[in-house]
Amino acid sequence: MARTVFDVLTDECDSKIEQLKEFLATGNAKTYEEYRAVCGEIKGLLTARMYIKDLQQRMENSDDE
Repeated sequence: MARTVFDVLTDECDSKIEQLKEFLATGNAKTYEEYRAVCGEIKGLLTARMYIKDLQQRMENSDDE
């Protein structure tokens, strides 16, 4: 099956989320503000990922009709 733009976007979000989680896990956030900013970025990426998956499902369902 060919990769779609949805797959590419989802993979990019997942990759960045993993990088940020590793950043936090290794203690690289030097301040609480930096920690909160990284957590906010992760939350935003997870939200974007959810929207991408939702749009993908809607597009696939509209093709079936």
